[in-house]
Formats: sequence, C-alpha cells, structure tokens
Amino acid sequence: MKSICALSDLITNAGVCALLNQEQVALFYLPDHDKKVFALSNFDPFSNANVISRGIIGSLNGEVVVASPIYKQHFSLQSGQCLEDKSVKLKTFEVDLLNDQVVING
Repeated sequence: MKSICALSDLITNAGVCALLNQEQVALFYLPDHDKKVFALSNFDPFSNANVISRGIIGSLNGEVVVASPIYKQHFSLQSGQCLEDKSVKLKTFEVDLLNDQVVING
C-alpha cells in the first residue's frame, strides 16, 4: 500500500494524474458514489497517449465511465473495461481512503 496524495489534492468529479512506481495512474474523485475514488491506468491504448485522467466522467447504461479525450472510447471506472471494444481493458488499482490520504495497492 502506498499513499499517493491527499484527498484534497483531487478535483471533485474530474480526473488527475499521479505517478505510482513509474506508472501514470488516473485518479477520479466522485464523492456521490459508494467508492469515492477510482484509479486506473492513464494510458489510452487507442491513441497510445497518457490522457485518461483528462477524460470526461459520465454514465452509460448505469455504468460510471470516463470517455477518452482523444477518440472517445468509454472505460468503466470500476473495472477498466472498454464499453466499445470488449477486448480492451485498462489496468485498475484498489484504492482506500485512510485519514484523508488516498492509498493505492499497487
């Protein structure tokens, strides 16, 4: 487990990028959901760019998603699964909140 940042470093209903063991991780703070902070790979496999943290948060068919800012594929924040292409899935990270710190198991 590694403390990655303070909860106050995150932006409500938006993404930010953090570095975890030389890997870019997209963090999303959604206080209105049971799991308040989601973490997944910042790397978009369709554009080959680290941009997922800049994507737009939304919901499709009851699934909380982020839309890639480049080609607009939707990725589940819970599972990392691409909704348009089931063969593509982003790496996800388990996140805990401990004493207002965002802790990632990774």
